[in-house]
Amino acid sequence: MAVVDEMGAFRRTHYCADVSEGDVGAEIVVCGFVQRVRNIGNLLFIDLRDRTGILQLTFDEETPESVFKKAETVRSEFVLMAKGPLKERIAINEELSTGRVELFVNELKVLSKAATTPFEIKDGVNAREELRLKYRYLDLRRKELTDSLIFRNEVTYLVHDYFKKNDFLEIETPILIKSTPEGARDYLVPSRVHQGRFFALPQSPQLYKQLLMVAGFDRYIQIAKCFRDEDLRADRQPEFTQVDLEMSFVDESDVMAVNEGFVAQLFEKMLGIKLERPFARLTYKEAMERFGVDKPDTRFGLELIDLVGGLKQTEFMVFKNAIKAGGCVKAINVKGASAELSRKEIDKLVEFVKTYGAKGLAYTRLFDVETSSYEKFLTEEEKQHVRERVGAVDGDIILIVADENPKVVFDALGNLRVHLGSKLGLTKKGSYDVLWVTEFPLLEFDEEEKRYVAMHHPFTAPNPEDIDLLEFDPSKVRARAYDLVINGTEVGGGSIRISDLELQKRMFSLLGMSEEEAESKFGFLLEAFSFGVPPHGGMAYGLDRLVMLMLGKSSIRDVIAFPKVQNSSELMSSCPSEVDKKSLDELKISVNTEGET
Repeated sequence: MAVVDEMGAFRRTHYCADVSEGDVGAEIVVCGFVQRVRNIGNLLFIDLRDRTGILQLTFDEETPESVFKKAETVRSEFVLMAKGPLKERIAINEELSTGRVELFVNELKVLSKAATTPFEIKDGVNAREELRLKYRYLDLRRKELTDSLIFRNEVTYLVHDYFKKNDFLEIETPILIKSTPEGARDYLVPSRVHQGRFFALPQSPQLYKQLLMVAGFDRYIQIAKCFRDEDLRADRQPEFTQVDLEMSFVDESDVMAVNEGFVAQLFEKMLGIKLERPFARLTYKEAMERFGVDKPDTRFGLELIDLVGGLKQTEFMVFKNAIKAGGCVKAINVKGASAELSRKEIDKLVEFVKTYGAKGLAYTRLFDVETSSYEKFLTEEEKQHVRERVGAVDGDIILIVADENPKVVFDALGNLRVHLGSKLGLTKKGSYDVLWVTEFPLLEFDEEEKRYVAMHHPFTAPNPEDIDLLEFDPSKVRARAYDLVINGTEVGGGSIRISDLELQKRMFSLLGMSEEEAESKFGFLLEAFSFGVPPHGGMAYGLDRLVMLMLGKSSIRDVIAFPKVQNSSELMSSCPSEVDKKSLDELKISVNTEGET
């Protein structure tokens, strides 16, 4: 059977939005999808759309009759090729980059007809997200999503270019790896050849990039696909993309310097924004005490203020019990917000902090008539201490959380602070606040497992000043770790790694691993270290999250071509899905569905 070439001798000469007044008079060929059709009798206009934008196709009394009739059959989303001379438009459309020119068509090919789409292909379309994700290939035709993916493409190009110029080598690491769960759950892949055994999909290339340093490659970079079987949020997906890098013979300042250069170049070239360098730095301790979170947005105030000093003798039980138990009492002063936050709004804030474990939210509203939920329980001196400590004046609202557990206070006020910053419009749209958070705790105690776990991962080096505390007071050991935070979002993180064999064994022991377990999980790494390993460190960016933030999007689904939804499924292809019995039998796997044994 002969193959039909729908395009014939046609070949595209220009993308739709690549034409300009300088091309007027030239005969060109464009291809794309029909955005809309306007037929006003002896004149017919088609807006043709491709990934670059829209160009108006015009058909008038000089158009060959057969071409005009064919154009009259065209509907939205038909796929066309059009040929003809480019002319200046009489009626200029300033909203289009091509609004000063139009293509007068003398040859037209309808390459594919289109059924009526389940939603209109336009930005701001009023359609449920579930519907748009089911027909994601149609949703991607919308300009805002097309532009997001093109922007992402430019970002990845700059990644390659910048790190190549800084002597990094792009090296791929495996996708099928050994399962070494420590933190999030692995996605497992059964082996047909080695029955009863499983590969894991990588949560990151961590061990392989460290082994590349052992191998002597010195500087490694990879745009790596990673996988984590964890619950989703707006900025998480079960599969995601990292800009992953590692460097030898470096300390924290070396890694930070290279990455500040990358981020600064990225923002300048992509957004025209010059970031001031070096970036600001906060220790983890300072970030928590001032902002309540380890990824603070410092574009606005509302800093946490400690009140314990002047309340040590208080008889108000809420504060007294917290202080007596070694907890804390902290406040934020919402300057000038009394007129905006009514009593009803404050009641909503009380419910908000309860979602973070707080028992309540004490407040004083300094307005026409002062109201307070706690001041009547304080002495006059204590009342004045609180007001003076937070710098309160008429029009302010003082919000206080007290708890025996400092973490509850930090969580509640830290998140309340962010909530109020957004609600009250305290951040300027299009502004970017970039900083490093350093000196994280190396370990944190897991109440469920009753043991210490690594705050980042078990390969992070402890601060040399704190090594003697490892076995005696592990909670006070600082890590040589650092996170890059932009506008209150962590976009990347890393650390200097353990490069001493005995120290690495010590770390595994602190995490509750026996020698046998450590050998079983990480024996290949320990053996590699026995052959000599340079000091090394690195970091990784969440590429999806970074692009989302730069574009001002609220979800990483807006910058991923085919994302998953909340339950880790993909609506378009209906995956995950069942597989046939033959495939399962080959893997020697049986599936027990609910209710079966």
